[in-house]
Amino acid sequence: MSYEEKGTWVYLVVSVVVYAAYVGVILTRADGGPVADVAYVAPLLWSIAAAIVAGIVVRIVVEIVRPSESYRSDERDRELARRGVEVGWWGVVAGSLAALALALVEADHFWIANAVYLGFVLSAVLSSVTTIVAYRRGA
Repeated sequence: MSYEEKGTWVYLVVSVVVYAAYVGVILTRADGGPVADVAYVAPLLWSIAAAIVAGIVVRIVVEIVRPSESYRSDERDRELARRGVEVGWWGVVAGSLAALALALVEADHFWIANAVYLGFVLSAVLSSVTTIVAYRRGA
């Protein structure tokens, strides 16, 4: 597995795990009540910071445990990453459109912020899965 493909796997796993933890924290804090009433700002910001730090740490650990033969990306790596980013942008677009629609109907800030966050996570998942599938199919 190439250095770039390992990084894509790390990005995918960290994005999903951290977002799932964030959702778990929010649902726990809601304790059966309305989730829009939960203090969400700090957990949201902490989860973003945690995703950044975890991505770096996990990437380092992966390279220690299973070092790559080369750390240089080639034309194929760049092309697959480009395709992944192209597909991933649809997650950002979906999150942005959802946030816009929620703002237009004057929804609570909780829903708007979470639509944007979900759009970023969806973008990470879409781009990572697209890139990984391309690596696996030999594209």
